Amino acid sequence: MDLTSMKNLGKEMKRKLSSVGIDTAEDLINTGSKEAFLRLKEIYPEVCLVHLYTLQGAIDNTEYNMLAQDVKDDLKQFSDRLK
Repeated sequence: MDLTSMKNLGKEMKRKLSSVGIDTAEDLINTGSKEAFLRLKEIYPEVCLVHLYTLQGAIDNTEYNMLAQDVKDDLKQFSDRLK
């Protein structure tokens, strides 16, 4: 399945994900949002917490702003540890 068929992901994110070896929806699901975010952060230091939310939302098939609060909290803690 194409990455752009997933919620929250457009052509630009598809391009960035492809540059880090994630080419399909299955690749993203298997990689997970945190590992995908780490890979992106190495090449694109401007990626931020919202990008991490969008990746998780894509995996969970939900709008990123509708993620459960505990999921958001976990992702924020993960992101904060990278700083």
